[in-house]
Amino acid sequence: MKIVFLAPFGLRPKGTVIARMVPLAAELAILGCEVIIIAPPYTNPEDAGTIETVRGITVKNIRLGPFTGAAAAPFLSWRLFRAALAEKPVLIHLFKPKGYGGLAAMLQVVCDRLGMTMPHLFIDTDDLEGSGGMNEIRNYSPAEKALFAFQEQWLPPRATGVTAASRALAMMLQERGLCQNRLLYLPNCVDNLPPGNGTAVRERLGIDHDAPVLLLYTRFFEFSQEKLHRILGEVCEQVPAVRILVVGQGRQGEDELLRQAAHQGGFSANLVIAGWVEPEHLPDYLAVANVALYPFSDTPVNRAKCPAKLTELLRAGIPVVADHVGQIPEYLAPAMHSLLCSSDNPDEMATKCAALLLDPERRREASSALQSYIMLNYNWRRYAEMLYEFYRHCITAA
Repeated sequence: MKIVFLAPFGLRPKGTVIARMVPLAAELAILGCEVIIIAPPYTNPEDAGTIETVRGITVKNIRLGPFTGAAAAPFLSWRLFRAALAEKPVLIHLFKPKGYGGLAAMLQVVCDRLGMTMPHLFIDTDDLEGSGGMNEIRNYSPAEKALFAFQEQWLPPRATGVTAASRALAMMLQERGLCQNRLLYLPNCVDNLPPGNGTAVRERLGIDHDAPVLLLYTRFFEFSQEKLHRILGEVCEQVPAVRILVVGQGRQGEDELLRQAAHQGGFSANLVIAGWVEPEHLPDYLAVANVALYPFSDTPVNRAKCPAKLTELLRAGIPVVADHVGQIPEYLAPAMHSLLCSSDNPDEMATKCAALLLDPERRREASSALQSYIMLNYNWRRYAEMLYEFYRHCITAA
């Protein structure tokens, strides 16, 4: 079966393609499918017009230009549409029902309704996009917000099948009338990859080999910055020797806000901000951590998310202290009571982080339990097999 995965953006620096699409494509390839990823690389324009191979999967980056922003939409959508059809796939699976890829999928639906022979269309949704969702927290224009809200509503009912990354999204789709037999719960999962080696990273960042490390692996926008600053300040008070490693980059200068808060709160010496890290180097950075924290505000957007970064932390064997929001409790089931926190109680998160940092035996127990649980219940091989059968079922029923 030949499949085209239609990406919402390029490989870098966002995570959807690397964390969700590539591993799923790699597992489908093992099952005998040929999967091509076609991407509009406006997030990494230097790759426009190139072809890459990632984990054995071909990623074709379409050309950009001649315009940017909204004016680019007709050109990029048409190129995505043409590039996808040129592969002559059995099906096209669009990841995120919005933006350029969403317009290409809408064109595919229209052509199908006009009697043209089209591949089967599948839609993957991993965020609440429109009203009450990402529209409210991104700096989109009014026209973009209206389009994204419309696409989120219009595309899934017209697809052969729909995959949803969280139970909240699956429930929302069912409430909108999508039949259960055309819907597959497809959470973010993990691969059985070798662990990283944090020794060189510790040396590079100036972190002593025996210093306890609290990791924040983040994009910053899922939580209150004031809450984060309070948590980190309190952890440093309870564990003065801790080093706080921040992996990731904010969109609105949150990194600089954190530096300022650390200076004012007296924990600048504890703070190490690594910034955005290339995916191939991430395992080594994660291997530095003894404990990770995962703050997550209780919002509609977060309740609908299936946080891929959390799965990466658990796969790496890091005990994670996280807020009890949305999909998170499902991933932390073996240690819910000791690691989950109320999202409106930063003191609880600080106390639980500090307790783990000071108790190596508890860390080992939590690490082993969580890593085994996620590898058994949320591995890409298992869900790729389910997706393959879902494709076959939906296509047969169409």
